[in-house]
Amino acid sequence: MRIPRGDLVRSRVVDDPGEMLSTALDRGVTGYAVFEPQDAVLLGDETRGVVTFEDGVPVLAYCTDTDRGGADALADVAGPGPYSVELYELDRGALAEAHEADDLRVSPSLPAERLAADRELVTRTRDAAPDDRLGADDADAVEAFLADESQIEAIREQAREEARARAEEWGLTDALDD
Repeated sequence: MRIPRGDLVRSRVVDDPGEMLSTALDRGVTGYAVFEPQDAVLLGDETRGVVTFEDGVPVLAYCTDTDRGGADALADVAGPGPYSVELYELDRGALAEAHEADDLRVSPSLPAERLAADRELVTRTRDAAPDDRLGADDADAVEAFLADESQIEAIREQAREEARARAEEWGLTDALDD
């Protein structure tokens, strides 16, 4: 996927990638965000996820390390924070060719669901999405995911376990807050 370099709007290290998704939505950004998960931030791993937006609503997702798109790309990038995230604005025409790649498309709320597990952000994103981008299957999948508290708690517990393992590996167990 080739996307021209945009104008940097915001660059941050965040614990929750939902912050940048929310910023893109609130500002109505047309452009893209580059997400580098903790392994890339802390260990120099090459994993980067790119999510494109039209008027703040996600359109595509792509993982540069695995060369996968769509929901698979989000799965490759999802994990516990921190994330280094850069948000760029672009002219809508600069994204036109990329947005034709059906194999990279995501439902509008999927990045909020997979990267942030934030119910409010999922709902706000769906509400902002054009009707032609929302399908009945998308709504059912999102509602089923959000209704399953055990699945959300399992993701949180996995993140806690990974953080504990990293802290132990780096000799930082005294810094953990149980």
